[in-house]
Amino acid sequence: MLGTSRGMVDTSAAVEYLARLGVNILFTVGGDGTQRGGNELFQTARQRGQALAVVGIPKTIDNDVPFVARTFGFLTAVQEASLVLDRAHAEARSVHNGIALVKVMGRHAGFIAAGATVASQDVNFCLIPEVPFRLENFLAALKQRIAERGHAVIVVAEGVGQEWLSDAGGERDASGNVRLGDIASFLRDKIEVYFTSEKIPVVIRCFDPSYFIRSGPANSEDSILCDLFARNAVHAAMAGKTGVVIGFLHDEFIHIPIELLASRRKSIDPTGPVWAGVLAATGQPKRL
Repeated sequence: MLGTSRGMVDTSAAVEYLARLGVNILFTVGGDGTQRGGNELFQTARQRGQALAVVGIPKTIDNDVPFVARTFGFLTAVQEASLVLDRAHAEARSVHNGIALVKVMGRHAGFIAAGATVASQDVNFCLIPEVPFRLENFLAALKQRIAERGHAVIVVAEGVGQEWLSDAGGERDASGNVRLGDIASFLRDKIEVYFTSEKIPVVIRCFDPSYFIRSGPANSEDSILCDLFARNAVHAAMAGKTGVVIGFLHDEFIHIPIELLASRRKSIDPTGPVWAGVLAATGQPKRL
């Protein structure tokens, strides 16, 4: 079993090494980046005429893999995030004008933020990359919430508002992903300045449980889903399939051409039922 890594891979060298080891089936377990890498390995092996079956298994807590209704790990992450939100809510409402700001993972898609918001039912503002907002509108709505209820809970996905951050968009990690700026610190500072200018005292508590949420043991539902993905992947590989990723759509496991899956990313539709559920749970304005 190979491990996890960050960084670019010499695809030709990797395929040659697999051939020397006598490996003729490769399972790639991961999100969109992993599956793009799997596609490169598949294409290289095909060009070399090498008998290498590449079968992808979608695994990401972000749930942003297309043609997959739910990746295993997502519901566990939502469950862990909702526990953090319970505590954030307790902190916010236990002080006068308490504001709890919770940052969760979600570089391009806000599925964890949205799922945890609906699961908790104690969140007042959910901010995700797919739904832009104006900072002044958000602050005005937060002021109204504080005036009416005396506390607020905010969930923000890590990929929100990167265009506002001076430390975003420059450096890249070993895999070529842009290093994100800290949107939570940015919002905390803006909230403090705004409420000070309005002469309204607030107490802000910030939570960043990213790796705590990601590293927990899988719950029963995710464990069962993981087992089913694995079984379908092995059946596909043993049947001679290659260049596919196991999908899960409409309660059926399907085979998706790895080239197709690697060409797109799943995100929340701002006009769809997922976001409608968030708006209903938070009561936040439809347009901020």
